[in-house]
Amino acid sequence: MSTRRESANSLINEANYDALGIEPVPDSQRTSTPLDQFWIWAGANVAPINWVLGAIGIQLGLSLIETLLVIVIGNLLGAALFGGICIMGHRTGVPQMVLSRLAFGRRGAYLPTLMQVLMPMGWVATNTWIVLDLAVAALDRVGINGGMELKYGIALVVMIAQVGIAAWGFNAIKCFERYTMPVILLIMVVMTGLAFTHVDIQWQRSTVEGIGKLSAMSSLMTAIGIGWGISWLVYASDYTRFTQSRLSDGQVFRSTFLGMFLPTVWLAFLGAAIASAGAGSDPAQLIIAVFGTMALPVLLVLLHGPVATNIVVIYSAALATLSLDLRVPRWVVSTVSGLVALFILYLFLQSGEFVHAFENLMVFFVVWISPWAGITLVDFFLIRRGRIDVKSLYCHHLESTCTDVNWRGVFALAVGVLAAWLFQVGTIQSLQGPLAMALGGIDLSWLAGFCVGGGIYYLLHRSRPSEVINGPVMAK
Repeated sequence: MSTRRESANSLINEANYDALGIEPVPDSQRTSTPLDQFWIWAGANVAPINWVLGAIGIQLGLSLIETLLVIVIGNLLGAALFGGICIMGHRTGVPQMVLSRLAFGRRGAYLPTLMQVLMPMGWVATNTWIVLDLAVAALDRVGINGGMELKYGIALVVMIAQVGIAAWGFNAIKCFERYTMPVILLIMVVMTGLAFTHVDIQWQRSTVEGIGKLSAMSSLMTAIGIGWGISWLVYASDYTRFTQSRLSDGQVFRSTFLGMFLPTVWLAFLGAAIASAGAGSDPAQLIIAVFGTMALPVLLVLLHGPVATNIVVIYSAALATLSLDLRVPRWVVSTVSGLVALFILYLFLQSGEFVHAFENLMVFFVVWISPWAGITLVDFFLIRRGRIDVKSLYCHHLESTCTDVNWRGVFALAVGVLAAWLFQVGTIQSLQGPLAMALGGIDLSWLAGFCVGGGIYYLLHRSRPSEVINGPVMAK
């Protein structure tokens, strides 16, 4: 009895309220281990949406082997970029959008930060929306019936849970992922085994050749390959700023890399494998049909997915909002973010146009995030060599060594976004890049944006005085 009481007290102490905003995390509060980081990012990516995205390759005509090859190669690159940016938070103890001030200026960083404030609202609504039909179907399997009212009720319960955890802060997120993810992964192992024994998987069947195959591969690469990892880059340092100072860069890189890579590839491959049987286009719905008596465990996975993902997104949205120099408590911003996402979710439920909205949203993410990531990585690792003055990130814009607006960064971002658009393929004709169309529909938006944005930024800074770049050494 006493042991159980001690465990409960330990959990309460671990999950104590996080009052931190965007200020650097002091060493006394940097308690996150590599395993904590792995669970956080694994939880964020064990989401049903990855089942659906994994099926895209099959729907575009690729074979299962070709789909798996694109998913693995893309996520090796995307997870490596993610691990690299995670190191920035570990070295400095500073949130991601505050670190953007290095490349874009003290107030010039408002531009990408505003995008990061708006973007999570769509993500939260998207991640919640995609499981509602599946949750209703799983409940129907165990005799709980309901129509639209049940769907609204599930949405409200899920939204309250995820906003509450995110508003409480990092410690609550860490504990939620640490104690729920082992159970979820065990269920996923059973689900995967059952799926592979109940579905007639087709490994070699392909319906596209030549340029059509390259186009399908590039679209899959953007959706769930490297594009998926890139879409998480703007969140990375918000969580690794809590890692223990004694950890090496390699330990942080490996834990975050694996947390991103393993679940994304696993779930995407599972979705693609089930879709290859040709029994439908929604692999998540097929999983429910396959499992029968496993309906309740499946329901647990379905409901855990959006919560585990969205608590990460909502928390980062609040930090991004505070990075606009707003004087508001973080928990208030998290609550408002949840309310906005709930309204967007309501519009999704009413419109029925979610698939097209999500595809366009994903393309939009890559268009600005990929050049932003190139610029951010070049600035921190190549220009500054990881040596920064942390205090200057919080100084008044007239006193900060970051300058007020770094026009080099802003210009590189603008050109990078243009380059990404030229090579992007989207469902809206006006957003389709002419170079991508000239290449037969091959989407290289992420590559063009990353290389052009980062390359131009590097060239513009080659003659910048080193003492202005580095300043006092405050980072590890």
